[in-house]
This record gives sequence, structure tokens and C-alpha cells, in this order.
Amino acid sequence: MPILYSFRRCPYAIRARLALAYAGIPCELREVVLKNKPRAMLDASPKGTVPVVVLADERVIDESLDVMHWALAHADPDNWQTTPTVSDAQTLLDRNDGDFKHWLDRYKYADRHPENTAQWYREQTFSYLEALDQALLSNHWLHGPSMGFCDAAIFPFIRQFAMVDRSWFDECRFIALRRWLDRWLDHPLYQRVMAKYPPWTPGDTPRCVDWALQDD
Repeated sequence: MPILYSFRRCPYAIRARLALAYAGIPCELREVVLKNKPRAMLDASPKGTVPVVVLADERVIDESLDVMHWALAHADPDNWQTTPTVSDAQTLLDRNDGDFKHWLDRYKYADRHPENTAQWYREQTFSYLEALDQALLSNHWLHGPSMGFCDAAIFPFIRQFAMVDRSWFDECRFIALRRWLDRWLDHPLYQRVMAKYPPWTPGDTPRCVDWALQDD
């Protein structure tokens, strides 16, 4: 089965795990500590970021969206790859991985970027959050009545944003976005992939995870 190097809280790793679990693909999970990255992971992917998937034929997939596409090519039971109802969903995904992630990092780690305040960095995300909120006013999900690829790809980053100051987020004006986030946080798929595991070290007995076998 594939080997997955992952870090539980990393949004890129979360989106990959969501797709693998949704597609019912079991894997050998290797939870890593990013401050002490295992040599085996770096040998497979020298850039040193998660997720990294090593396939049985030794091919390596080390971009989160590529992992998602690979997983859904194997199984897509609820049609995550169908065209979203929201016409600009792909644009929202591109913005998520671009400008929004840029400002999210500065908001979360404002002490590392003292040229502006955390509040100022947060305000730079508002145009994107407003676009998401507007898209969700008439839809439960970005793909329409059911979740899809863009929902799973964007959600982990909104989760991370909300956690910087959850009390502020819970009172913010983006009501539809808040409800969407709560839907995700309560969803069995998310809860499956956020199980805690100890860090992997060479020589450990393989930790084989088959999310599809877990009960909803």
C-alpha cells in the first residue's frame, strides 16, 4: 500500500488525507515532526514538505492537490470531481493557495512579521472570505448541495484561519462561511482523518490506516 508522510495539523496534509479517506485508499501512515523530518521522507522528496505519498512502484507524489487528484482517480463515489455549482470555484481554490495563504501565514505568525499587526493581516483576507461567504449563501457547499473537490481543498485553510482567534471568527460577519466550517468540523470524514498518532521513527511496525473501515 502507499506510504503517506503526514503532519496532523498541516492544511496541505489534511486535504490529502481527506481525499485518501474519501476514496477509501488504505496507506501506511507515517506521522512526522516537521522540526525533525525523517531521512526517508527527505530522500523521497527533498523539498521536505508534507504530504508525501510514496507508491508501491516508488513513484512519489509530493503536492497536496496532486495527491487528491490521484486518490479521486481511483475512486470518486460521490462525484467530487464534477463541475462545481459555484461558477468561480476554481478561482476560489487558486486564491486560497495564493494570496489567502500568504496573508494567513502572516496573521497566524504576526510576531514574525512585526511591520504590521495581526488585525491588519487578518483584514487583508476579508475580500477572499467575502467571496467564499457569498458563494455559500445559496449553497451548503462550494459544489452545490453536496461537498466536492474544492470544499475539501479549501476547508483545512479556513479551519487554520479560524483557529488563530476562534472567538473573533465565531462572531464575524461571514455567517455562511462559519456554518460551512461547522459542517466540516462535525463531518465524520474530517473526524476520521484527524485521529492522533505518535510520530513515526525508522524501525517502527508499519501503521496501516484504512479510514474506510471506520464507522460513521
